[in-house]
Amino acid sequence: MLELLFAGILFVASHLLVSNTRLRPMLMRGLGEKGYAAFYSVLALATLVYFIRAYNDAPRLHYFWPLEPMLYWAPKALMLLAFAFLAGGLLGANATPKALADSAADEAALAKLTGGINRITRHPVQWAIILWAASHLVANGDAASVVFFGGFLALSLVGSGFTDRKKARQAGDAWPAFAAATSNLPFAAIAGGRNRLVWRELAVPAAVGLALYLAFFWGHGWVSSVAIYW
Repeated sequence: MLELLFAGILFVASHLLVSNTRLRPMLMRGLGEKGYAAFYSVLALATLVYFIRAYNDAPRLHYFWPLEPMLYWAPKALMLLAFAFLAGGLLGANATPKALADSAADEAALAKLTGGINRITRHPVQWAIILWAASHLVANGDAASVVFFGGFLALSLVGSGFTDRKKARQAGDAWPAFAAATSNLPFAAIAGGRNRLVWRELAVPAAVGLALYLAFFWGHGWVSSVAIYW
């Protein structure tokens, strides 16, 4: 269990400290942009593999809450939305600092960046991870799962805020218009009247998300050695 805690701290800290503190520009000056990207990719992959391995090896002895069949409905229900967010984030417009800067004087470009899944949240991939982690944490009450899924949950919740701050700094004057028409919290911009749902823009993410959901539902036993049943 101590190794899992160490692996979790290492996984979260390596992401937040390396990419969101003064360590990032220091590394970029020393390694160059491509060198830093390679270093960060290797670090992220290594800490992820170590975290997963530590979780798989950790004993399931202490439970914070009893396992109930009803709790299994949390991932069954929320993962459909999570896969739709993931598909929308990977297939839709990516609001990179350059794309935001280009949209400052181009209404069409801004409309593209604030459309699709970004109407719901400007961090669809982060929220896909949040929904995955939160739903699986609820369904697994053991201490090892709380550490494992809680680590991903904390990283994505805090990381989305750090991402906003970094993009606001890098995009400069282009950020306020984008931020005003979108939200970090899903559906907040729509509820506040700052954006609206356009269902036809969500057709592809919904279809791909459903396909991924069905694939992972039936293949869950192969991925995690735990089969899912209705």
